[in-house]
Amino acid sequence: MSTLLEDLNAQADAFIDIRRDIHRHPELGFDEHRTSALVAERLEAWGYQVERGLGGTGVVGRLVRGDGERRLGLRADMDALPIDESTGLAYASSHAGVMHACGHDGHTAMLLAAAHHLAERGRFSGTLNLIFQPAEEGGGGALRMMEQGLFDKYPCDAIFAMHNMPGLPQGRLALREGPAMASSDYATVTVTGIGGHGAMPHRTADPIVAAASIVMALQTIVSRNIDPLQMAVVTVGAIHAGKANNVIPQCATLELSVRALDREVRTRLEQRIKALVAAQAESFGVKAQIDWRPGYAVLVNTPEETAFAREVALELLGPERVTLQGPALPGSEDFAFMLERVPGSYLLIGNGEGDSHGACMVHNPGYDFNDGNVAIGAAYWVLLAERFMR
Repeated sequence: MSTLLEDLNAQADAFIDIRRDIHRHPELGFDEHRTSALVAERLEAWGYQVERGLGGTGVVGRLVRGDGERRLGLRADMDALPIDESTGLAYASSHAGVMHACGHDGHTAMLLAAAHHLAERGRFSGTLNLIFQPAEEGGGGALRMMEQGLFDKYPCDAIFAMHNMPGLPQGRLALREGPAMASSDYATVTVTGIGGHGAMPHRTADPIVAAASIVMALQTIVSRNIDPLQMAVVTVGAIHAGKANNVIPQCATLELSVRALDREVRTRLEQRIKALVAAQAESFGVKAQIDWRPGYAVLVNTPEETAFAREVALELLGPERVTLQGPALPGSEDFAFMLERVPGSYLLIGNGEGDSHGACMVHNPGYDFNDGNVAIGAAYWVLLAERFMR
């Protein structure tokens, strides 16, 4: 596959320029108007049938070639994060408080480079659906696109997506069959007691003491209610209560983040958290209300599609640059919702390790996508499309 990589490397500079242009003009979820317009204009110029505005600011480009019946979906995310960039790069964000700190600019550029090559020289017979999604960073853009008919208008037999990963060698591809990324749920616990003077606690029902006990008790759910071989996280990220040292407040609030790599474990966590909070509150003579907010689902890569994605990776890069079954990640990703509707796989591409430019972790003010991945990621998408729709 050296010829394909050579071809994509020869074209890479133009798409690196696009990547850096998107990086310079980052946009938050559902506000990706400039980015989606750029994507749509390029796809239209290359001969794709394009729909704009799906899911708010999403773009879908369809390319039909030959009489093949197979239908493939490839997805890239476009949104940035509410972070002040500190890289000092010449193409650093021009928007204060917004930056591409997760590499979605690079994901978009990789898929555009593949789109261009496939339109000009792609050897396939079938239907190619390129999905440029808004609002992955907590906004649920995948769900919004699906609710507005994504897979009804653009049915896919399989769907794939790729994300960069700092800490892996640049350009290395890592795949995983089965649960690959965790679910993410969120809860606000409001503990309401009876406030009063700090010198007379016996005449109050102290919500702070109850909240503190709830925090400690929550930790036993993972250690005592979940199979030790299963992954689960219950994090209390914030506690808010009171303003003075001699006043017992009426209320205390806790903010929770809950994650799991198994759908049954996810359900069990919700059940146990709600039961434990209620029991703890009752034992302290206070009341507790839980606002439970379901987030992203567990991302599960289907076996057949992941095996196919592995074969493509091995053909492109060889076994020395491919991880066949990488570890699961506790982060979350709304591509999980697409995989609940369509079989497919989500893979990682190494952004750099050690002291390299690409080793800075995502969601960090110093992060930057590794431009060396534009050609590799594009070549992977091209090869995958051609092999899927031979």
